Amino acid sequence: MKKALTLLVFIITLTSFAQKKAVNNDNPTKFMNTITAEKLKTKLTIVASDEMEGRDTGSKGQKKAGNYLIEQYKKSGIPFPKGASSYYQSVPASFMNARYGTLPDSENIWAYIEGSEKPNEVLVISAHYDHVGIKGGEVYNGADDDGSGTVAVLQIAEAFQKAKKEGHDPKRSILFLHVTGEEHGLHGSRFYSEHPLFPIANTVADINIDMIGRRDFDHPNTNNYVYVIGADRLSSDLHNITVAQNDKYTKLDLDFKFNDPKDPNHFYERSDHYNFAKFGIPAVFLFNGVHADYHQKSDEVDKIEFDALAKRAQLAFAIAWDLANRPERIVVDKPIQK
Repeated sequence: MKKALTLLVFIITLTSFAQKKAVNNDNPTKFMNTITAEKLKTKLTIVASDEMEGRDTGSKGQKKAGNYLIEQYKKSGIPFPKGASSYYQSVPASFMNARYGTLPDSENIWAYIEGSEKPNEVLVISAHYDHVGIKGGEVYNGADDDGSGTVAVLQIAEAFQKAKKEGHDPKRSILFLHVTGEEHGLHGSRFYSEHPLFPIANTVADINIDMIGRRDFDHPNTNNYVYVIGADRLSSDLHNITVAQNDKYTKLDLDFKFNDPKDPNHFYERSDHYNFAKFGIPAVFLFNGVHADYHQKSDEVDKIEFDALAKRAQLAFAIAWDLANRPERIVVDKPIQK
Protein backbone atom coordinates (compact mmCIF):
# COMPACT_ATOMS: atom_id res chain seq x y z
CA MET A 1 0.00 0.00 0.00
CA LYS A 2 2.79 2.41 0.95
CA LYS A 3 4.65 1.64 -2.28
CA ALA A 4 1.50 2.15 -4.32
CA LEU A 5 0.85 5.50 -2.62
CA THR A 6 4.41 6.62 -3.25
CA LEU A 7 4.11 5.65 -6.90
CA LEU A 8 0.81 7.52 -7.21
CA VAL A 9 2.33 10.69 -5.71
CA PHE A 10 5.27 10.39 -8.12
CA ILE A 11 2.99 10.02 -11.13
CA ILE A 12 0.85 12.98 -10.08
CA THR A 13 3.95 15.14 -9.54
CA LEU A 14 5.41 14.11 -12.89
CA THR A 15 2.13 14.78 -14.69
CA SER A 16 1.81 18.17 -13.01
CA PHE A 17 5.35 19.09 -14.05
CA ALA A 18 4.73 17.97 -17.64
CA GLN A 19 1.52 19.99 -17.80
CA LYS A 20 3.25 23.04 -16.37
CA LYS A 21 6.07 22.71 -18.87
CA ALA A 22 3.63 22.33 -21.76
CA VAL A 23 1.74 25.46 -20.69
CA ASN A 24 4.95 27.45 -20.43
CA ASN A 25 6.00 26.22 -23.86
CA ASP A 26 2.86 27.78 -25.29
CA ASN A 27 3.97 31.26 -24.23
CA PRO A 28 7.31 32.62 -25.43
CA THR A 29 6.97 36.08 -23.86
CA LYS A 30 9.61 35.71 -21.14
CA PHE A 31 12.25 34.53 -23.56
CA MET A 32 11.14 36.75 -26.43
CA ASN A 33 11.69 39.77 -24.20
CA THR A 34 15.37 38.90 -23.80
CA ILE A 35 15.79 40.11 -27.40
CA THR A 36 16.43 43.78 -26.69
CA ALA A 37 17.51 46.86 -28.62
CA GLU A 38 20.52 47.24 -26.34
CA LYS A 39 21.85 43.70 -26.97
CA LEU A 40 21.29 43.99 -30.70
CA LYS A 41 23.11 47.32 -30.82
CA THR A 42 26.10 45.91 -28.93
CA LYS A 43 26.48 43.06 -31.41
CA LEU A 44 25.73 45.06 -34.55
CA THR A 45 28.27 47.71 -33.61
CA ILE A 46 30.89 44.95 -33.91
CA VAL A 47 29.48 43.02 -36.90
CA ALA A 48 29.09 46.19 -39.00
CA SER A 49 32.32 47.89 -37.91
CA ASP A 50 35.14 48.97 -40.22
CA GLU A 51 37.20 46.16 -38.72
CA MET A 52 35.09 43.67 -40.68
CA GLU A 53 36.00 45.43 -43.95
CA GLY A 54 32.51 45.15 -45.42
CA ARG A 55 32.35 41.33 -45.01
CA ASP A 56 32.75 40.53 -48.70
CA THR A 57 32.41 36.84 -49.49
CA GLY A 58 35.52 34.91 -48.49
CA SER A 59 37.40 38.03 -47.45
CA LYS A 60 39.53 38.45 -44.34
CA GLY A 61 36.87 40.77 -42.92
CA GLN A 62 34.08 38.26 -43.44
CA LYS A 63 36.15 35.59 -41.72
CA LYS A 64 36.62 37.96 -38.77
CA ALA A 65 32.85 38.41 -38.64
CA GLY A 66 32.40 34.64 -38.75
CA ASN A 67 34.83 34.22 -35.87
CA TYR A 68 32.84 36.76 -33.87
CA LEU A 69 29.60 34.85 -34.48
CA ILE A 70 31.22 31.63 -33.33
CA GLU A 71 32.57 33.32 -30.21
CA GLN A 72 29.04 34.44 -29.34
CA TYR A 73 27.63 30.94 -29.79
CA LYS A 74 30.38 29.47 -27.62
CA LYS A 75 29.77 32.12 -24.99
CA SER A 76 26.07 31.19 -24.92
CA GLY A 77 26.85 27.47 -24.77
CA ILE A 78 25.21 26.75 -28.12
CA PRO A 79 27.12 24.01 -29.97
CA PHE A 80 27.72 23.42 -33.64
CA PRO A 81 25.26 20.98 -35.21
CA LYS A 82 25.12 17.31 -34.47
CA GLY A 83 26.94 15.51 -37.27
CA ALA A 84 29.23 18.45 -38.07
CA SER A 85 32.87 18.76 -37.04
CA SER A 86 32.87 22.52 -36.40
CA TYR A 87 30.82 25.71 -36.65
CA TYR A 88 31.81 25.97 -40.33
CA GLN A 89 30.23 24.56 -43.44
CA SER A 90 32.85 25.11 -46.11
CA VAL A 91 31.54 26.57 -49.36
CA PRO A 92 34.16 26.05 -52.07
CA ALA A 93 35.05 28.67 -54.64
CA SER A 94 34.44 26.11 -57.37
CA PHE A 95 30.78 25.89 -56.37
CA MET A 96 30.26 29.66 -56.27
CA ASN A 97 32.17 30.29 -59.49
CA ALA A 98 30.68 27.44 -61.51
CA ARG A 99 29.01 29.87 -63.90
CA TYR A 100 31.16 32.96 -63.52
CA GLY A 101 33.10 34.93 -60.91
CA THR A 102 36.37 34.77 -59.02
CA LEU A 103 35.21 34.38 -55.42
CA PRO A 104 37.54 32.67 -52.92
CA ASP A 105 36.53 29.80 -50.67
CA SER A 106 34.10 30.82 -47.95
CA GLU A 107 32.00 29.37 -45.14
CA ASN A 108 28.49 29.21 -43.80
CA ILE A 109 28.37 29.46 -40.01
CA TRP A 110 25.96 27.20 -38.16
CA ALA A 111 24.87 26.50 -34.59
CA TYR A 112 22.28 24.12 -33.22
CA ILE A 113 19.86 23.35 -30.43
CA GLU A 114 18.61 19.78 -30.51
CA GLY A 115 14.91 19.09 -30.09
CA SER A 116 13.70 17.20 -27.05
CA GLU A 117 10.84 15.24 -28.64
CA LYS A 118 11.29 15.41 -32.43
CA PRO A 119 15.05 15.91 -32.85
CA ASN A 120 15.04 14.70 -36.45
CA GLU A 121 12.68 17.47 -37.51
CA VAL A 122 14.67 20.67 -38.08
CA LEU A 123 13.66 24.32 -38.23
CA VAL A 124 16.15 26.61 -39.98
CA ILE A 125 16.54 30.28 -39.01
CA SER A 126 18.74 32.01 -41.58
CA ALA A 127 20.42 35.30 -42.43
CA HIS A 128 23.34 36.16 -44.67
CA TYR A 129 26.38 37.62 -42.94
CA ASP A 130 28.23 38.78 -46.04
CA HIS A 131 28.06 42.23 -47.62
CA VAL A 132 29.80 43.94 -50.54
CA GLY A 133 33.21 44.73 -49.03
CA ILE A 134 35.35 47.75 -49.92
CA LYS A 135 34.72 49.89 -52.99
CA GLY A 136 36.90 52.81 -54.03
CA GLY A 137 38.70 52.65 -50.72
CA GLU A 138 35.42 53.03 -48.81
CA VAL A 139 34.14 50.35 -46.43
CA TYR A 140 30.54 49.34 -47.05
CA ASN A 141 29.53 48.14 -43.59
CA GLY A 142 26.06 46.82 -44.43
CA ALA A 143 24.55 47.53 -41.04
CA ASP A 144 21.03 46.85 -42.27
CA ASP A 145 22.02 44.53 -45.13
CA ASP A 146 22.35 42.15 -43.46
CA GLY A 147 24.04 43.02 -40.21
CA SER A 148 20.57 43.46 -38.78
CA GLY A 149 19.50 39.92 -39.68
CA THR A 150 22.83 38.50 -38.55
CA VAL A 151 22.55 39.85 -35.01
CA ALA A 152 18.83 39.02 -34.90
CA VAL A 153 19.66 35.34 -35.46
CA LEU A 154 22.27 35.51 -32.69
CA GLN A 155 19.76 36.96 -30.23
CA ILE A 156 17.04 34.52 -31.24
CA ALA A 157 19.47 31.67 -30.60
CA GLU A 158 20.37 33.08 -27.19
CA ALA A 159 16.68 33.36 -26.31
CA PHE A 160 16.09 29.70 -27.19
CA GLN A 161 19.17 28.71 -25.23
CA LYS A 162 17.90 30.56 -22.16
CA ALA A 163 14.59 28.74 -22.50
CA LYS A 164 16.45 25.44 -22.76
CA LYS A 165 18.47 26.17 -19.61
CA GLU A 166 15.21 26.78 -17.77
CA GLY A 167 13.78 23.45 -18.86
CA HIS A 168 11.88 24.49 -21.97
CA ASP A 169 13.77 22.73 -24.75
CA PRO A 170 12.24 23.14 -28.20
CA LYS A 171 10.46 19.97 -29.29
CA ARG A 172 12.10 20.18 -32.72
CA SER A 173 15.72 20.91 -33.46
CA ILE A 174 16.73 24.40 -34.58
CA LEU A 175 19.58 25.18 -36.96
CA PHE A 176 20.83 28.77 -36.79
CA LEU A 177 22.37 29.33 -40.22
CA HIS A 178 24.48 32.35 -41.22
CA VAL A 179 25.04 32.01 -44.94
CA THR A 180 27.76 33.42 -47.14
CA GLY A 181 27.68 34.67 -50.72
CA GLU A 182 24.17 36.10 -50.76
CA GLU A 183 25.30 39.31 -52.38
CA HIS A 184 26.94 37.39 -55.22
CA GLY A 185 24.01 35.11 -55.97
CA LEU A 186 22.57 33.35 -52.89
CA HIS A 187 25.52 30.96 -53.00
CA GLY A 188 25.73 29.94 -49.33
CA SER A 189 22.07 29.03 -48.97
CA ARG A 190 22.15 27.30 -52.35
CA PHE A 191 25.11 25.24 -51.18
CA TYR A 192 23.36 24.28 -47.94
CA SER A 193 20.13 23.35 -49.70
CA GLU A 194 22.05 21.16 -52.14
CA HIS A 195 24.41 19.77 -49.46
CA PRO A 196 22.25 19.78 -46.33
CA LEU A 197 23.56 18.53 -43.03
CA PHE A 198 20.06 17.33 -42.19
CA PRO A 199 17.81 15.82 -44.86
CA ILE A 200 15.74 18.40 -46.69
CA ALA A 201 12.74 16.12 -46.14
CA ASN A 202 13.22 16.61 -42.38
CA THR A 203 13.42 20.41 -42.64
CA VAL A 204 10.07 21.77 -41.49
CA ALA A 205 10.52 25.45 -42.46
CA ASP A 206 12.94 28.32 -42.94
CA ILE A 207 12.59 31.71 -41.28
CA ASN A 208 14.83 34.08 -43.23
CA ILE A 209 15.79 37.51 -41.93
CA ASP A 210 17.30 40.01 -44.37
CA MET A 211 17.22 43.74 -43.53
CA ILE A 212 15.00 44.43 -40.52
CA GLY A 213 16.66 47.48 -38.95
CA ARG A 214 15.28 50.43 -40.91
CA ARG A 215 12.16 51.86 -42.53
CA ASP A 216 11.64 52.16 -46.28
CA PHE A 217 10.32 54.83 -48.62
CA ASP A 218 6.72 53.66 -48.22
CA HIS A 219 6.70 53.97 -44.40
CA PRO A 220 8.22 57.39 -43.67
CA ASN A 221 6.15 57.98 -40.52
CA THR A 222 6.42 54.63 -38.75
CA ASN A 223 8.75 51.71 -38.21
CA ASN A 224 6.05 49.53 -36.65
CA TYR A 225 5.74 47.27 -39.67
CA VAL A 226 7.52 44.47 -41.47
CA TYR A 227 7.12 43.01 -44.93
CA VAL A 228 6.13 39.33 -44.88
CA ILE A 229 7.10 37.50 -48.03
CA GLY A 230 6.53 33.88 -48.98
CA ALA A 231 4.72 32.57 -45.91
CA ASP A 232 1.66 31.48 -47.88
CA ARG A 233 3.43 30.32 -51.04
CA LEU A 234 3.75 26.70 -49.90
CA SER A 235 1.92 26.41 -46.58
CA SER A 236 -1.28 27.97 -45.32
CA ASP A 237 -0.14 26.91 -41.85
CA LEU A 238 2.98 29.08 -42.01
CA HIS A 239 0.99 32.13 -43.05
CA ASN A 240 -1.57 31.57 -40.30
CA ILE A 241 1.15 31.07 -37.67
CA THR A 242 2.93 34.27 -38.73
CA VAL A 243 -0.26 36.31 -38.47
CA ALA A 244 -1.37 34.69 -35.20
CA GLN A 245 1.99 35.12 -33.44
CA ASN A 246 2.13 38.76 -34.48
CA ASP A 247 -1.42 39.34 -33.26
CA LYS A 248 -0.55 37.77 -29.90
CA TYR A 249 2.85 39.25 -29.19
CA THR A 250 4.35 41.93 -31.44
CA LYS A 251 1.42 43.67 -33.13
CA LEU A 252 3.42 44.93 -36.08
CA ASP A 253 1.67 46.02 -39.26
CA LEU A 254 2.27 43.05 -41.53
CA ASP A 255 2.71 44.36 -45.06
CA PHE A 256 2.16 41.73 -47.76
CA LYS A 257 2.69 44.01 -50.76
CA PHE A 258 5.88 42.28 -51.89
CA ASN A 259 4.34 38.83 -51.47
CA ASP A 260 2.36 39.30 -54.68
CA PRO A 261 3.82 36.90 -57.28
CA LYS A 262 3.36 39.69 -59.82
CA ASP A 263 5.39 42.21 -57.81
CA PRO A 264 8.09 43.52 -60.18
CA ASN A 265 10.77 43.50 -57.46
CA HIS A 266 10.58 39.69 -57.12
CA PHE A 267 11.93 39.82 -53.56
CA TYR A 268 10.65 36.28 -53.02
CA GLU A 269 13.37 35.02 -55.35
CA ARG A 270 16.07 37.43 -54.11
CA SER A 271 17.01 36.24 -50.64
CA ASP A 272 18.18 33.00 -49.07
CA HIS A 273 14.81 31.52 -48.16
CA TYR A 274 14.24 30.88 -51.86
CA ASN A 275 16.82 28.10 -51.92
CA PHE A 276 14.71 26.25 -49.35
CA ALA A 277 11.39 27.06 -51.00
CA LYS A 278 12.47 25.68 -54.35
CA PHE A 279 12.86 22.29 -52.63
CA GLY A 280 9.37 22.52 -51.16
CA ILE A 281 10.35 23.81 -47.72
CA PRO A 282 7.89 26.45 -46.43
CA ALA A 283 9.71 29.72 -45.89
CA VAL A 284 8.88 33.15 -44.55
CA PHE A 285 11.08 36.17 -45.33
CA LEU A 286 11.00 39.16 -42.97
CA PHE A 287 12.16 42.42 -44.59
CA ASN A 288 11.97 46.16 -43.95
CA GLY A 289 12.12 47.20 -47.61
CA VAL A 290 14.61 49.31 -49.54
CA HIS A 291 15.86 52.69 -48.31
CA ALA A 292 18.24 55.33 -49.64
CA ASP A 293 21.28 53.65 -48.03
CA TYR A 294 20.69 50.25 -49.62
CA HIS A 295 24.06 48.99 -50.96
CA GLN A 296 25.64 52.36 -50.18
CA LYS A 297 28.57 53.13 -47.90
CA SER A 298 26.07 55.08 -45.78
CA ASP A 299 24.36 51.88 -44.52
CA GLU A 300 25.80 52.44 -41.04
CA VAL A 301 24.93 51.45 -37.49
CA ASP A 302 23.96 54.98 -36.48
CA LYS A 303 20.99 54.80 -38.86
CA ILE A 304 19.55 51.60 -37.45
CA GLU A 305 16.28 51.93 -35.54
CA PHE A 306 16.94 49.42 -32.80
CA ASP A 307 13.41 49.47 -31.40
CA ALA A 308 12.15 48.25 -34.77
CA LEU A 309 14.98 45.73 -35.10
CA ALA A 310 14.16 44.27 -31.68
CA LYS A 311 10.44 44.01 -32.37
CA ARG A 312 10.92 42.33 -35.74
CA ALA A 313 13.45 39.90 -34.27
CA GLN A 314 10.93 39.12 -31.52
CA LEU A 315 8.35 38.29 -34.19
CA ALA A 316 10.81 35.90 -35.83
CA PHE A 317 11.39 34.28 -32.44
CA ALA A 318 7.65 33.95 -31.79
CA ILE A 319 7.11 32.29 -35.19
CA ALA A 320 10.04 29.96 -34.51
CA TRP A 321 8.70 29.10 -31.05
CA ASP A 322 5.41 27.96 -32.55
CA LEU A 323 7.04 26.01 -35.37
CA ALA A 324 9.46 24.30 -33.00
CA ASN A 325 6.89 23.36 -30.37
CA ARG A 326 3.57 22.64 -32.12
CA PRO A 327 2.39 19.01 -31.91
CA GLU A 328 2.58 18.35 -35.66
CA ARG A 329 4.86 19.89 -38.27
CA ILE A 330 3.25 22.33 -40.64
CA VAL A 331 1.68 21.01 -43.82
CA VAL A 332 2.75 21.84 -47.36
CA ASP A 333 -0.57 22.32 -49.11
CA LYS A 334 0.46 24.30 -52.20
CA PRO A 335 2.63 23.41 -55.19
CA ILE A 336 6.25 24.48 -55.48
CA GLN A 337 6.58 27.66 -57.53
CA LYS A 338 9.77 27.96 -59.56
